[in-house]
Amino acid sequence: MLRDTVDDELRASGQRLLAAVAEHNALGLAAAHIGEVLPIVAVGDGTAPVRILYNPRITGTAAEIAKGDEGSVSLPGIRVEVERPVWVDVVYMDEGGRPVSERLTGVLGRVAIHEIEQMQGIFFLDRVSRLKRDMALRKARKLPG
Repeated sequence: MLRDTVDDELRASGQRLLAAVAEHNALGLAAAHIGEVLPIVAVGDGTAPVRILYNPRITGTAAEIAKGDEGSVSLPGIRVEVERPVWVDVVYMDEGGRPVSERLTGVLGRVAIHEIEQMQGIFFLDRVSRLKRDMALRKARKLPG
């Protein structure tokens, strides 16, 4: 799934992903949210512009864990407390295809883990207990829309 470079297809998808983040007022999204199976995620923390990470990989995480509220545009109105490492090391490519290695912390780190896992087919509800997951799904079915 990861690519050796960033080509025009990935850059165009990155722009569509940024537009979707703005439309949904999200902190992050994976390309799957816009119907594309590409190695791209958008990540932000609500204080700085959202960034596109091309071909992202998690290369390390903190041993220290923190709880935080998470949701998904796939389940609007549903928020669940999820335990995540307090920082994550990621390797990705920028828009020009240059490699970047970075440690992301706080909300930005949480969003990066959430979206990179989503890109890999791991939904955030897979990271909570069965009871929490079932409660969230029941609540989602009861919401209008």
